Amino acid sequence: MQTDSSNADKRKLLSAISHGSIFISSLVVSIAIPIVIYFISDDSITQANAKEAINFHLNIWVIGAIFGAISFLTFGITGFILAPIWFLYQWGFSIWAVFHCLQDPDSEFRYPFIFRVM
Repeated sequence: MQTDSSNADKRKLLSAISHGSIFISSLVVSIAIPIVIYFISDDSITQANAKEAINFHLNIWVIGAIFGAISFLTFGITGFILAPIWFLYQWGFSIWAVFHCLQDPDSEFRYPFIFRVM
């Protein structure tokens, strides 16, 4: 039988992996990591973190497509402005989420400023 500390460690690890999967987001398979964690985990907080990570992936892809289209239409001029904003948004919030999951495994992390599809 697992102890409470091993459950907390498992929750901490799986939640951090769900949010950290955005760091390999250039690979389309990165969204598969939180999807798999969502379906194999029986812990409600881990599932909530995985669901939030899935929503963040979808938001990052949509925002990236919009910024890419705007940059294309302006011949790359706005890309110099939009690319750093997108980069900071993606990496900054992901780092914040991972640290939150490692420091407070008993609560789910909610990204600000995203649309929640799930």
